Amino acid sequence: MQNKSFNFRRPLVALLFAAACLPALAQVPAAPVPLQAQPARQSASATLAPMLGATTAGKRIVAVGDYGIALLSDDDGKHFRQAGKMPLSSTLTAVSFADEKNGWAVGHWGAIVHTTDGGETWSIQRLDTQEDRPLFAVHFFNAEEGVAVGLWSLVLRTRDGGKTWETITLPAPPEGGRADRNLFATFASPKGSLFVAAERGAVLRSDDKGQTWQYLNTGYKGSFWTGLALHDGTLLVAGLRGSLYRSGDDGKTWHAVDSGSKSSLTNLLEVGARVVGVGLDGVEIESRDAGASFTGLQRDDRVSMTALVAGSGNGLVRFSRRGVLAEGKH
Repeated sequence: MQNKSFNFRRPLVALLFAAACLPALAQVPAAPVPLQAQPARQSASATLAPMLGATTAGKRIVAVGDYGIALLSDDDGKHFRQAGKMPLSSTLTAVSFADEKNGWAVGHWGAIVHTTDGGETWSIQRLDTQEDRPLFAVHFFNAEEGVAVGLWSLVLRTRDGGKTWETITLPAPPEGGRADRNLFATFASPKGSLFVAAERGAVLRSDDKGQTWQYLNTGYKGSFWTGLALHDGTLLVAGLRGSLYRSGDDGKTWHAVDSGSKSSLTNLLEVGARVVGVGLDGVEIESRDAGASFTGLQRDDRVSMTALVAGSGNGLVRFSRRGVLAEGKH
């Protein structure tokens, strides 16, 4: 499996992409070499490739990651197989499905790939072969309307299932300057609002499916890598060095919550009455009071985890820089 798109290889999570990307891009020569898109190779070790994003498509689990690999499981994560056709071998960072068939994955080179068969085969909807400006997250409200976000406040919006993508210009941040934050994660509330977790303590909110945005003041100065809206409307964002913030009033006010960890958190998930999070250094945290308090544990292997999905029986499937993790191996 070869990925020659980057001189910074094997990042762990979207933020690490950005952290590595910024100095790399700063050194890009005047005439960078355009991307030569290559299809992902079929590999017997695909389940060991770094995985960065995961979701469900009906009862199927779909994960995406390095080398353009997409993994599919139809038995709640017990077994995975590689998708049959992926036209890109560059890194994919996130995936979203509107239903059990229609899904979108995003990644480096501003790539957006689409599937209409539950992830079995994919086709390119968007690719910038001249500039590697990665997309870090994607969310689809339905089979027509979706939003993708990424490096330096890149926001793309579609209203035709990805046939066309409109670039949305964010307003200047409240403290002034340009809108240039890296946008790392998207999450939607039960009321239909879309939120973005970003660097410099920013949370952005859109109430019109990505057309307009406002900045929410969390009081935090570090980076948020992930976010989650609970079924009762509680909002949680988490990220650098175990930072975790909670809002119980729809984002109007936020307060810090002790996550029980100093390791950075990469993903949050609501599973029944629990909120579960994973992060770097093998950290896993859990709350049973809607995110008001957390307890944590650490895997013996300390592998950095990147994504988390619940199977049909609420069993957890964990993904990492080492690919799919075996259930219950701590």
